Amino acid sequence: MVMTNNMNTAANNSNTATNTARATVAAPRLNFAKAAPKAFKALIGFDAAARDGLDPALVELIQIRASLLNGCAYCLHMHTSDARKAGEDEARLHMVGVWREARNFFTEKEQAALALTESVTLVAQGGVPDDVYVEAARHFDESELARVLALIFTINTWNRIALSTAKVAGEDERVIH
Repeated sequence: MVMTNNMNTAANNSNTATNTARATVAAPRLNFAKAAPKAFKALIGFDAAARDGLDPALVELIQIRASLLNGCAYCLHMHTSDARKAGEDEARLHMVGVWREARNFFTEKEQAALALTESVTLVAQGGVPDDVYVEAARHFDESELARVLALIFTINTWNRIALSTAKVAGEDERVIH
């Protein structure tokens, strides 16, 4: 009986902590677009320039992978929704997080981009290894590779904005000013 009560208390404490955590992130802290419109517009421009000429499916895969790594539910929801609207295969979307074990779902070029996305997103954990860079350079010409890198930079920035300002997943607040 005492053990059951202790287990219930632990479960209630866990639920309270979970609910408190949810309540903490439920309301956005700052509308970045309104508070820093020049920075926001500059980032939109950088993002648009990065995507220019890249395969839209590849763009979404890169953004999904970085958002998964960064734990950004807001961006993950947005980019998986965008990918679905663009006709991306549901099975591939489910495999992005485990792409190394599901290579048959992705082209070699997409795998190279996903590996580069991981290295750049997690750059503090070991830099961008030469083999990852060389493999990406094998699949993209210099201009494409620069745009892929720029796209990785922008999604990481968008993830940090969304996480820092507590954007709520499921609420697509994209506004182009």
